[in-house]
Amino acid sequence: MLAGVRHGRLALSMRALPFLAVARHLVIEGRVVLRMHRGLGFHESCDGSVVAYGADNVNAADAGGTESGPKEFWSVQFTGPAEIVHPPFDRHELFGTGPYEVNGERFDPVYIRIDPQLAHIHTLSYAASP
Repeated sequence: MLAGVRHGRLALSMRALPFLAVARHLVIEGRVVLRMHRGLGFHESCDGSVVAYGADNVNAADAGGTESGPKEFWSVQFTGPAEIVHPPFDRHELFGTGPYEVNGERFDPVYIRIDPQLAHIHTLSYAASP
């Protein structure tokens, strides 16, 4: 399911407060690798900590499940330990082109690997008639 969308939300703790951040992800060898902007500093709060990550297809066209939109929506979320990694260059290319700027700063990628430990999948189906 995660391979069907490119971005999700990382839940972390910054200065003992909960925080959400958008990240680009790939599933590589059973782990999830995130690409984020180094300048925001989120990676420092994640390294060595347990984090949560979630992605969904809810933003797909027509969230109501009409004729032109999907009939089933899903959400995946998991928790696990995170660490900063330095993937080989060929893995960088798998992420595709990054943004040019983030909050006015030139995009500087940093990579975080999460080893999923506890996962949940939720689905909403509109396929049946009322």
